[in-house]
Amino acid sequence: MTEVPSARGAEVGRRIGVGLMYGLWRPRVLGAWRVPATGPVIYAVNHSHNIDGPMVMGVAPRPTHFLIKKEAFVGPLGRFLTGIGQLKVDRHSTDRTAIARALGVLADGGVLGIFPEGTRGVGDFASLRAGLAYFAVRSGAPIVPVAVLGSTDRPGRLIKGLPPLRARVDVVFGDPFEAGDGSGRRTRKALDEATERIQKQLTAHLENARRLTGR
Repeated sequence: MTEVPSARGAEVGRRIGVGLMYGLWRPRVLGAWRVPATGPVIYAVNHSHNIDGPMVMGVAPRPTHFLIKKEAFVGPLGRFLTGIGQLKVDRHSTDRTAIARALGVLADGGVLGIFPEGTRGVGDFASLRAGLAYFAVRSGAPIVPVAVLGSTDRPGRLIKGLPPLRARVDVVFGDPFEAGDGSGRRTRKALDEATERIQKQLTAHLENARRLTGR
């Protein structure tokens, strides 16, 4: 039986994230009320900077279990990430353990965080991998699009790899939506169609978030 990551650990991670993100930067959070208060939810987050995940963890209204590349789980950081309920995933193979644990989070009514582009980049949702569609269709959980804007505007003076201290970072939550077509089909064709629907929704949300924030 696959062990589901700790919900209590994810809540501890959320509290740590609140302290760090609001202590170091000035997050502006829009639309958090759109996140369903209970039941399984998938956050689909654009990814252009290393702080995007921790930022969402710290400002989201519910504790989040993110799928994070296994390369980050090294030494003390790996033990810390596991302790706060995060999920290690091998991006270069079909990681059945990670898949089972992620589905377990959703089956328990938790929140799963996914970077659907698969890796850090421009963060414009232009290229989605199929994993998000699979989890959404398989679990039936609604997807909440999340746009993180401003994390890459300019490097910090003290630490070049981070945004400047006290810089504003906007996090915009969108309306939840269903990825499937209602048929419950999980064929390759159904997943491809779901990925297309997801991409349209995420791209539209990102455009709206940029209009809202002026970024």
